[in-house]
Amino acid sequence: MTDEVDVPESHPRYESLLTRHRIEAGVEKGITSRQGLIAQGRGEAYDYLLGEETTDSADAAARAAAAHLLLADRPVLSVNGNVAALVPGETVELAAAVDADIEVNLFNRTDERMRAIADHLREHGAEDVKGLTADGRIPGLDHERAKVDADGIGSPTWWSSP
Repeated sequence: MTDEVDVPESHPRYESLLTRHRIEAGVEKGITSRQGLIAQGRGEAYDYLLGEETTDSADAAARAAAAHLLLADRPVLSVNGNVAALVPGETVELAAAVDADIEVNLFNRTDERMRAIADHLREHGAEDVKGLTADGRIPGLDHERAKVDADGIGSPTWWSSP
């Protein structure tokens, strides 16, 4: 990863600068949006405020999420541009570990961006990437994230259960 930017590993913001470069590269490849750069900066601001340590509540939330993935009948990992740019290989590994589908789901959705992200995930080992069909909808959402694949994010019945 050191070949991405010319920053010595001893730099106090080394990891942060690498992350920013991955997001920038994602914008250039059509994977992340310019808004994704803003979201990353917002997240970094919280990191600074929290002293760049995982809080106990965040750690508990991550463990709860892992448990839900392991217990789910049909888990689906919802991937946006920042996730695809920052951790594509790790996303594929997680999906394999919990037997989950991977589905691209974007607020700033274009066909080109959807295909670019799906292709990027395939380059990192994903075999089947959902999200391009968009033959289902999440009720109650009036934006692009409502568009889902009926056999992916659209297959759970948690939002339609009585």
